[in-house]
Amino acid sequence: MAKDKTGRLHVTVKTGGKRKLSSKLWLERQLNDPYVARAKREGFRSRAAFKLMEIDDKYRLLKPGLSVVDLGAAPGGWSQIAAKRVQAVEGKGKVVAVDLLEMPEIAGVTFAQLDFLADDAPEKLVAMLGGRADVVMSDMAANTTGHRKTDQLRIIGLVEAAALFATEVLNPGGTFLAKVFQSGADAELLAQLKRDFAAVKHVKPASSRQDSSERYVLATGFRGGALR
Repeated sequence: MAKDKTGRLHVTVKTGGKRKLSSKLWLERQLNDPYVARAKREGFRSRAAFKLMEIDDKYRLLKPGLSVVDLGAAPGGWSQIAAKRVQAVEGKGKVVAVDLLEMPEIAGVTFAQLDFLADDAPEKLVAMLGGRADVVMSDMAANTTGHRKTDQLRIIGLVEAAALFATEVLNPGGTFLAKVFQSGADAELLAQLKRDFAAVKHVKPASSRQDSSERYVLATGFRGGALR
């Protein structure tokens, strides 16, 4: 164990056995990430909670009484923040978390284990909310292959699908927030979002790892209407 440039102790994981280099590097990064430690101390399920907190502190997306859909929600860090800020536990706002994986219960959050790409998913989510959503958010990341172009296509495809879902469930004036990578949303997706929303921008919270290419596309002021 040694100190890094900031003076913090740095944990080094030894290689050996069946542990691959990629696994070693991931484990080292987790052990030395101050946001991972902070998430554990403060009871959040993932470090991603701080990214949403930062974005919401700046743009005020999650207000008391709003209805929120969290796509690809597991393990639930974003849902925890959303439930607190829309005051879902107090019965003011509503949060529906969606994922293919199971997710342990979170106070104030309704969980739906389903594929948001299914044809009937928008109707199901609107029914669960008791109306349309005010915010659709996604911290999902597509499974990677290691092939840069293929991975970029998968990432953009997932964001496009989430954006389409958002247009089918959002209230007029609603918000869409989704993770993208590298240069952000591609030109075609960006053009579509600008048609559907009054304002579109890219944001990168400070809690995103410095060596990460992740950023988020934030679209506000949904112009749309009825379920398709």
